[in-house]
Amino acid sequence: MLSLFRIIKFCFQDIMRNVGLSYQTVLILVLLLLSVNTLVVINVFTNEAVRSIKDQIDVSLYFNYEANDEEINEVKSYVGGFPEVTEIIFLNRDEVLAKFKEQHKDNPEVLSALTELGENPLGPTMIVKTREPKDYEKVIKALNVPEYENIIEAKTFGDTQRAIDRIHVVTTQVERFAIGLSLLFALIAFLIILNTIRVAIYTQRIEISIKKLVGASNWFVRGPYVIESIFFTIASVLITAGFLWVAFRLLDPYTAVVFKKQNLLFNYYLENKYLLAGAQFGSVLFLTVVSSLLAMRRYLRV
Repeated sequence: MLSLFRIIKFCFQDIMRNVGLSYQTVLILVLLLLSVNTLVVINVFTNEAVRSIKDQIDVSLYFNYEANDEEINEVKSYVGGFPEVTEIIFLNRDEVLAKFKEQHKDNPEVLSALTELGENPLGPTMIVKTREPKDYEKVIKALNVPEYENIIEAKTFGDTQRAIDRIHVVTTQVERFAIGLSLLFALIAFLIILNTIRVAIYTQRIEISIKKLVGASNWFVRGPYVIESIFFTIASVLITAGFLWVAFRLLDPYTAVVFKKQNLLFNYYLENKYLLAGAQFGSVLFLTVVSSLLAMRRYLRV
């Protein structure tokens, strides 16, 4: 325990002696973590955008108003048998008419024409949702059979696969840039930590020689610099967490307007806080400890 206390004491002495380099090291590590978290945010936005688009698309089957319940149930049973289909919503003629009137409530000409008909000209509608957008084409092709030509009046499907593909292309480019930025900051952090430890060892080379002469082991000499690496890691992770907390509080009101979801980023980080914090802490700790050990290899030969 005495050796451990001495190692910690020497660690904070080294930090205070090289406070400028220590500050730069923590700053670069914070920038590295922010660039990594940018990748996480991009991934959250991409997944939410794709999910939002998928939720908004479906296949609408418009039945002939003369179609009877038996024929409609046959189609419903047939479509429901596809493993790709996740949900079927059926609207009867009255529900379709009410929905039509609601959509055209600001158009008196349409409502007037509907009133003049004296009866409901609209047939039932079936809304089909599948797991993936590509599955809709399979459902539509399966319904293009002679048996259903007189039952199904029309089929509509908004092909949003292209929109999803464009989202992936854009986010892939941004992710590549963020990965490059993260690697750049990782390299800079490695070099700065390497330089920080080397400077600290060089300025204390006489003290290290005395420690070695009185019987100190290599690990006792290395100890303060390893603890220093752990301190840099903890400081950078905590500072980054503070920045992210402020950033998410500022960004979430704007993301709520786009994705119709409150506290999207903040909730995501809360749900995955242990995984994200552990992964980032472990990665930065590995980077700092390895760079520290490499820096000491040369200067420990006293």
